[in-house]
Amino acid sequence: MSYAKEIHTLSLAEYKKIFDSLYASLCVFSQSYVNNLDVAKDLVQDVFIKIWEDKIEFNNEVAIKSYLYTSVKNKSLDFLKSSRFKSTEHMSVIEIDSLNKESFYLKEVVIEEASSRIEEAINTLPNKCAQIMRLSIKELTNVEIAKQLDISVNTVKAQKKIAYKRLRPLLKDYFVFIAFVFYSFD
Repeated sequence: MSYAKEIHTLSLAEYKKIFDSLYASLCVFSQSYVNNLDVAKDLVQDVFIKIWEDKIEFNNEVAIKSYLYTSVKNKSLDFLKSSRFKSTEHMSVIEIDSLNKESFYLKEVVIEEASSRIEEAINTLPNKCAQIMRLSIKELTNVEIAKQLDISVNTVKAQKKIAYKRLRPLLKDYFVFIAFVFYSFD
């Protein structure tokens, strides 16, 4: 099969699936550049509109993600360089250049991808266990979690133990990659 035959325009169902699965992550990714969630949402929507209107073609899911993250990065950097932003905010050329570095981009992509994978894995847990893990990720102590959920500290510890046991096999492939990226780009 030739390369051209492998490429196809997204159907409405495929487009919606990609939008639903990546929109939130791309907004957070853009926000890491522009520091404003509303602006980030607008920029991500602009990228999705361009894909749909221009009927951009992709050959696989990796190409779609790569295109989206790169487009959102570029759209975010363009916004930071725009006269509208410069007239209301003060960001130096050096600060914008640091955001344009490949290491910043890769680190942010990995953070977003890892966060998505972690959230997907947490969603497989029983409800109370998932609540405890989300609060733990927000760096609440066992005592604070117990107080907030009106349960005992021992219950928190037991639920965390269950969660770690279930999450470890689901997330094992991501830990090494995340550690490598953070140590490589700092």
